[in-house]
Amino acid sequence: MAAQNNAPLPDGLDIAGYRIVKKIASGGFSIVYLAYDGEGNAVAIKEYLPSALALRQPGELTPTVAKQNLPVFRIGLKCFFEEGRALARIVHPNVVRVLNFFSAHETVYMVMAYESGHALQEHIARCAARRSRPSEQFIRQVFGCVCRGLREVHANKLLHLDLKPANIYLRLDGTPLLLDFGAARQTLHSDAPMLAPMYTPGFAAPELYARGSNLGPWTDIYSLGAAMFACMTCTTPQPVDARRAQDKVLGHLAALQGRYSRELTALVRTCLELDPLARPQSVFAIQKALTEPYEAAPERDAHAGDEAEADAPAGWRGVVRRLSAFRRG
Repeated sequence: MAAQNNAPLPDGLDIAGYRIVKKIASGGFSIVYLAYDGEGNAVAIKEYLPSALALRQPGELTPTVAKQNLPVFRIGLKCFFEEGRALARIVHPNVVRVLNFFSAHETVYMVMAYESGHALQEHIARCAARRSRPSEQFIRQVFGCVCRGLREVHANKLLHLDLKPANIYLRLDGTPLLLDFGAARQTLHSDAPMLAPMYTPGFAAPELYARGSNLGPWTDIYSLGAAMFACMTCTTPQPVDARRAQDKVLGHLAALQGRYSRELTALVRTCLELDPLARPQSVFAIQKALTEPYEAAPERDAHAGDEAEADAPAGWRGVVRRLSAFRRG
């Protein structure tokens, strides 16, 4: 994903009744700030500022957009505004709450509820530093809640399209929150020209790279599987092009069976099918599988099984076949 090369708004700036405290995150499309509203409540404000199209120097408030970039910049601006309006309709404990959105400095700002916590990506990094892995119970609980939030997003005719551990936020009580719908600029029923989102290699489904491909819930389901894979392996999954050249995902999942149940590894495998039609077609299928009883993996040495097995065991294929009942559901 492209880095943000624009200067952030200055700390202490008052804008539309909010006081900027500091920048807390940035990406190729936007900058996110911690701010306070007029009543002293903490909020997160996301500023539309695509680094490939606009430039803002330190000390400036309004970005400069080259004339040749204006049409695409304005399309993205409209999509960002529409995205905020769509997300504002969603009230769900596992989806970031959009409180307001406004225009200023010739761009658009989205105001979201702010909560203390950390990204799932940080949790995975801490586990990796301790040479441990997140437990199966943790993965099932977190992603069961993620599925509930994602179902609500899909019910509102939106796709996330950039689901990854960095965009799953864990509150202090451990419950997850889906963040950063910056790539969700395409609805389930829209053929209008869109600003091309910046996808994250390893978490992006194959169809995102092919112009004119049919996108749908199954596209986010690939990313859901990739995020679970990242938890289980403490690594980023292979990008799609590398998988097509030499797919190592199956071997990595097979090697995890001493740490995680066959049911979980099979579920992740079917989510990560390169063929969209081979994946479960609804998030409800994933949610149901995550809440079903499973046979816990036996205790195993934390450093065992680093070498991936070439093929999956026969019993594992049976679990995959049982999952097929959920497909296209």
